[in-house]
Amino acid sequence: MAVATRRTYAIVIEWAETNYSAYAPDVPGCVTTGATVEETIANMREALQAHLEVTREYGEAIPEAQTRVAMVDVAID
Repeated sequence: MAVATRRTYAIVIEWAETNYSAYAPDVPGCVTTGATVEETIANMREALQAHLEVTREYGEAIPEAQTRVAMVDVAID
């Protein structure tokens, strides 16, 4: 029985006028949408899982998680 490995990827969630969209900068082509932030995160988890399974099936390397996320506070006069 194979032991599952885990990766943690940064995702970007954006408001898209009628719903939310999300993508993972370290996993090109993996995108999703959702009606709420919570739904979008859940959908992204499923999308990443499926995307990485197909990547592995094609014998390609699983992308390394390299993106870091930070919030920056700025003053606006």
